[in-house]
Amino acid sequence: MTDTRETKSGFSGFLSYFYGNFIVLLLGFIQTPLVTRLMSTDEYGRTGMFETAVSCIYIFAILGLDQTYIRYYYKAGTDRRRLMRQCLLPPFLLVSVLVVIYFLFSAPANNWLFGRNGVDITLLVAGYTVVSVFERFLFLDVRMQQNGRLYSNINIAQKIINILLIFIFFKLFHNDFRVVLYAMTLSWLSTTLFLAVRFLFFKKDVKEAEYDIVKKRDYPEMELISYGLPFILVLLMEWLLSSCDRIALKSLADFHELGIYSAAMKIMVLLLTFKNTFLAYWSPVAMEKYEKGDGSEKEFFREAFDIVRFLCMAAAIGMISMRNVIVLILGKDYRGADRIIPFLTLMPIFAIMFEITVQGIKFKKKNIFLNIASLAAIVVNICGNFMLVPLYGGVGAALTTGVSYLIYFIVGSLLSEHFYPVGYDNLRTGMEAVMVFSLAGMAAFNMPRLITSLYGLVIIFVILLIEKKSLVRIMSLIPWKKQA
Repeated sequence: MTDTRETKSGFSGFLSYFYGNFIVLLLGFIQTPLVTRLMSTDEYGRTGMFETAVSCIYIFAILGLDQTYIRYYYKAGTDRRRLMRQCLLPPFLLVSVLVVIYFLFSAPANNWLFGRNGVDITLLVAGYTVVSVFERFLFLDVRMQQNGRLYSNINIAQKIINILLIFIFFKLFHNDFRVVLYAMTLSWLSTTLFLAVRFLFFKKDVKEAEYDIVKKRDYPEMELISYGLPFILVLLMEWLLSSCDRIALKSLADFHELGIYSAAMKIMVLLLTFKNTFLAYWSPVAMEKYEKGDGSEKEFFREAFDIVRFLCMAAAIGMISMRNVIVLILGKDYRGADRIIPFLTLMPIFAIMFEITVQGIKFKKKNIFLNIASLAAIVVNICGNFMLVPLYGGVGAALTTGVSYLIYFIVGSLLSEHFYPVGYDNLRTGMEAVMVFSLAGMAAFNMPRLITSLYGLVIIFVILLIEKKSLVRIMSLIPWKKQA
């Protein structure tokens, strides 16, 4: 059993990340219905294609060096400021080249993606991509220092600025997808500039200073790049996994169907806030725990996974049960999202659990094997979309996405366990996944609401029984209990 004080300290660290993203989640429930009520489904569909385009450019530009920064940050003697420069310079140079290429082919690219063209659209795609590179590394610096409070406050500030900018640009453009593009780009730019000033002029925190006692080490650029390069394929396949559904809907359906699907996906993005919160906390903690190698890390990982699995399954059941309330908030044009949300709910829960079980691949520097998990999921995703989207539209795309993330989780977990055996409870995970998946199917394919609700209650009761140990563990970490 891991030390209770250490676990409570870890829980407190997680809360420092969580409180900000919880507020961001609440702000997201303001932002998403605000946008869906201001914009038609066609225009909202175009914003989804914007995110798809900039994500693709970003993947090639970053060269996987963000993962290199995480992997080498806690190594004894690392000169962290030099490491930042080494990891940031190649992506900056490459993104500059990619932006030039995008400008040269902007007319056909914009017309295919958005059905429109314009200098400001091209500038927004290029600007958002450049900002994303800097934002990624500067935010990583905050995460690796385990400065949860600053991480949370920056996220809150970014979301508030985004909402304010939506109002401002709606006054200028009205029902036009560029409203969201301007708001996204300028809000990211404002917080990234703040982080840049902080990195250049503010003092290092105590945790970082502790590692400066050791003699500094330099790493050859090619060593850093060779570690990061396999992540290009990993991220590219993750991009395909998250983008095939939108591309299929645009090609096999229309912008209206894509708009409804994008609205449902935005709700999932709000759930992915929890994933990002957990990942921001978990990546540095897991890497530091492994590097110390005091013998207790595997039990620590097992306990963390049990707790996270329980919370993920509970969140999925709650989201599926509340789907009709959520859709009412989006507006009448987006009512079809109630059948899309259930299967999409599977995406964030398996993505979060994946981040724990796949760490062994990263520990052992076997990053290329992440591509196998991604490839398996991509094959399922492409086949599923082409078979199901023409039949079921957005519901077919959502079903395919849910199954793809399940495959992604299973294959990645098995490979990681091969290189770094931890002994996660696969039986319980499988039982709970089947129950939640069946509930999503009943909700998506219009089973009577009473039957679906009763089945949801049964699942909750069963999960509470088999996860009793995890529930007790969570209760012991909550600070309301007085010590004897």
